[in-house]
Amino acid sequence: MVSVPVAQPTQVPAAPTSKISWQPIAWFGALLILCYATILYRMGVQWATDENMGHGFIVPLVAGFIAWQRRKILLATPIRPNGWGLVLVIWGACQAVLATLGAELFTARLAFLIALFGVILYLGGTAWIKALLFPLLLLLFMIPIPAIIYAALTLKLQMLASQLGELLISCMGIPVLRAGNTLQLPSQTLDIAEACSGIRSLLSLGFLSLVVAYLLDKRVWMRWALLIATVPIAIGANGIRVAVTGLLSEINTRLAQGAYHEGEGYIVFIVALAALLATHRILSFAAKKFEKRPLHG
Repeated sequence: MVSVPVAQPTQVPAAPTSKISWQPIAWFGALLILCYATILYRMGVQWATDENMGHGFIVPLVAGFIAWQRRKILLATPIRPNGWGLVLVIWGACQAVLATLGAELFTARLAFLIALFGVILYLGGTAWIKALLFPLLLLLFMIPIPAIIYAALTLKLQMLASQLGELLISCMGIPVLRAGNTLQLPSQTLDIAEACSGIRSLLSLGFLSLVVAYLLDKRVWMRWALLIATVPIAIGANGIRVAVTGLLSEINTRLAQGAYHEGEGYIVFIVALAALLATHRILSFAAKKFEKRPLHG
């Protein structure tokens, strides 16, 4: 009697999981927050008092949610601590001290992100950095831009809004004369102030463009495409807001002031967000058409 060997079923090896020790993560996280508490507190105060940074409270929440979504990737990634992370932590600490002494807010706040980057690199290695790179980059939107860049950008946006508003108002048949960022209408004079420059919409839409691309599309290039698209969308939406304000002021001057004017801003922002979503649909449709195009050669 001949015995025939029976083939044993092959076993698929389970995905490797890393044994994460939460204690050092908790210690480093607590020390990081404690060391940068003053810087973070002052930044939070600016979020609450600066209308242009109202989205600051949302940024760390969204970034934290995305990081939490990637926890399975982190668990499946072998931990390889990298000593260069400590170098970044020390660099961040030195930068924070020097920036605080020089009263340079942007550099001090950026030091916190450098230190956070260093902590993740030291505890988890480059694989963790790669997995958490997108939420880490999102955190840049919670830091107010430097004052000198803010002033130059605001002035440029004011002029663009004035020019586009003048063009649209003229197309509606209303006589308008522009002098700098001031529009002279038959009923009144409209001054395009800093608050109406559109920088608030630009910053908020820039952040939302990356979040929308992450939630609706997994292609990395789409995130950059939507981020670039926010610039003309924000400028165009703000020009429309100026034109609508000019039109309503001709009907009733009160419609261009106070709560009415604020309401117009929210409505125009919703329109800009809708334009951002439409841009995503158009780019996605164009990409599918390009991918299905037959190759000749």
